[in-house]
Amino acid sequence: MSEPYTGGCACGAIRYSIAAEPMFQNDCQCRDCQHKSGTGHGSYLTFAQRADVTLNGEATHWDMVGDSGNVKTRGFCPTCGSPVYLGFSAMPDLFTVHAASLDDPGRYRPQAVTYTVRGHAWDRLDPALPAFATMPPM
Repeated sequence: MSEPYTGGCACGAIRYSIAAEPMFQNDCQCRDCQHKSGTGHGSYLTFAQRADVTLNGEATHWDMVGDSGNVKTRGFCPTCGSPVYLGFSAMPDLFTVHAASLDDPGRYRPQAVTYTVRGHAWDRLDPALPAFATMPPM
């Protein structure tokens, strides 16, 4: 394994360290990610085991129902408002972080584009990436 993935919110009140490699990295064009990011997509790294994550600080959580019908929980900083991580009721062991929350965002390497069915022509993502109309099976 390489160095842990570290990051947090803009003001530093929330910090994480993840001692594992991501299982999936994607740009998601679903409507929820558009709202959250204020642009055409969100970029994420998903890790297989919540047990590999050290999380410090208190996030505010917001639950919403995704296209799958399952609850998705977003963790964000109550002080600066930065989105930091996500959890999924249907897959509680997964831990997903926003690529921009990484201390070194250059470590993000997208593997796919998801929810292209909700994408916009002006949100031009890497055409070489595999693209999925919704979420591919994991």
